[in-house]
Amino acid sequence: MGRAFEFRKARKMKRWSAMSKAFSRIGKDISIAVKEGGADPETNSRLRQIIQNAKSANMPKDNIERAIKKASGANATSYTEMSLEGYAPHGIAVFVDCTTDNNNRTVANVRSYFSKCEGNLGTNGSLEFIFDRKGVFTIDPTQQTMDLEELEMELIDGGLEYLEEDEEAITVYCDFTEFSNMQKCLESLKIEIQNSELQRIPNNTKKISAEQAVLVLKLLDKLEEDDDVQHVFHNMELTEEILKSMEEQ
Repeated sequence: MGRAFEFRKARKMKRWSAMSKAFSRIGKDISIAVKEGGADPETNSRLRQIIQNAKSANMPKDNIERAIKKASGANATSYTEMSLEGYAPHGIAVFVDCTTDNNNRTVANVRSYFSKCEGNLGTNGSLEFIFDRKGVFTIDPTQQTMDLEELEMELIDGGLEYLEEDEEAITVYCDFTEFSNMQKCLESLKIEIQNSELQRIPNNTKKISAEQAVLVLKLLDKLEEDDDVQHVFHNMELTEEILKSMEEQ
């Protein structure tokens, strides 16, 4: 019973930690959005999009309003966005998107994670050819009155590249340059956006064994845990064997 309790406690702490990190990331996104376009979501489309993401992440309304107020203040922290690129062990490409108030600290920390996990931080632009940057929007299929073919036709003007549908969501993909245009298109159709973000999607994936993936996963975990890191993308193929090993951690 004692071990079972400790396991449940550890799982709960892990969930709380993940939620705290998600809220921290959203807070930084809000800060940048307010700095760029003001504190009114009606006139700031990026802020409007981030607020919707915050709601989807179950961030309390008070937290959202507090983050906007803090970002609007004279003493608001100034954040910048930056991307870092490198290779994990076994030639796995890793792209790291960061939001930071200290570039030198962020670069030093990310470099140390790569080094400790037998990887190498590369030069900016060295991995651009491996990843395509896409705008990705998820919407609730149960709220749609249009069929998929009709929806595709309506979203062409928004820069639609393709759609994916499963039981939980319809996922809309566009080029990253069309992100704002697609958001406006969905809003004009009165379609509620569950979540939206820019993702770096690998052109092809690299297959390695679960044993080889141990150090790669260790690096990804270290990066994800860093407060300055917003998103981590890679081109490792997540085989059933690797997914199983991740679940057992």
